[in-house]
Amino acid sequence: MNRSSPSAWLNALATAAPDHDIHQPFIDWATPRLADERVRAIFARMAARSGIDHRWSVLPPTAAGGSPVAPGGFYDVPGLPPTSARMAAYAEHAPGLAMQAIEALGGAFDPARITHIVAASCTGFVAPGIDQILARRLNLAPTVERVLIGFMGCYAGITALRTARHIVRSDPDAVVLVVSVELSTLHLSLADAPEPLLAMLQFSDGAAAGIVSARAGGLKLGEGISLALEDSAELIRWDIGDKGFEMHLSGEVPGRLRETLSAPDVQRVLFGDMGASALLAVHAGGRSVLDAVEHALGVPPEALADSRAVLARFGNMSSATILFVLAEMMARGAAGEGIAIAFGPGLAAESIRFTAPKAT
Repeated sequence: MNRSSPSAWLNALATAAPDHDIHQPFIDWATPRLADERVRAIFARMAARSGIDHRWSVLPPTAAGGSPVAPGGFYDVPGLPPTSARMAAYAEHAPGLAMQAIEALGGAFDPARITHIVAASCTGFVAPGIDQILARRLNLAPTVERVLIGFMGCYAGITALRTARHIVRSDPDAVVLVVSVELSTLHLSLADAPEPLLAMLQFSDGAAAGIVSARAGGLKLGEGISLALEDSAELIRWDIGDKGFEMHLSGEVPGRLRETLSAPDVQRVLFGDMGASALLAVHAGGRSVLDAVEHALGVPPEALADSRAVLARFGNMSSATILFVLAEMMARGAAGEGIAIAFGPGLAAESIRFTAPKAT
């Protein structure tokens, strides 16, 4: 490592979510799909215990104010819309939601200073890519370098931050715009079993944008750590089908995460000498995931308060979620050493250490 490399700082971070709450309408749609009354009751209990109060969609309400699954809504077509229609919706809505997050950066975003864009998204494909679309809408210089992190899943927000850190450490004059935008609600699928319905119950739409540079201020980004679990490739998987991206989320995930994160050698790799008071920004992938992390690390419930707050207000927004958690932490003025960690397909964990200086 070049010891003269500058430190990289997440100077600012902002978020955006749509204003169409689809959480309860989804529950109302999903419940009658379960034929067995006993299974319906189990689904209702698990939905009530999900830790989620709201989930948001870019898909507009119907003329009568209904949700995307109501008559006249996006999903009100025989057999549900094809993948092509969903990708058209992604191309229409993803840039706008990303722009909302960038605009929320306010004065921290200066288009004349941006040298790089790192964009993450796994819920849609469009070419020219979301990176190029944003660069044009923002009137960035045509020489701005672009990186698109696609289809990595929920941990791609960490990968985007680590990529920005590498850029800044190799080029001290770099100013990197980091963007994550996910439209998970474009991928509703027909199901009549509780497992896939509970998986879909988690997901929501959201975007986050940040500025990473060598200028001190915000969160100081540290070392990144990757961890792939053995024999876990089928536990979290997305397949591109004719009717959208089909999510497979095994009920084994929380147990495997708890088992892995409980191991002393894994904790040494992740946390080093940060100590028990380390700040924890954990991907809000679901209540069971957060419970597994809490129990594996032996931390009190308040250690994951930022993650649980994001889960309650927004649900799981795939790669944007961990950035929402960090934004929550920054907004409340948390100080100390910490680690941001997210989980996704593989099953794998991606993390990055950070330091939040004390306010002066």
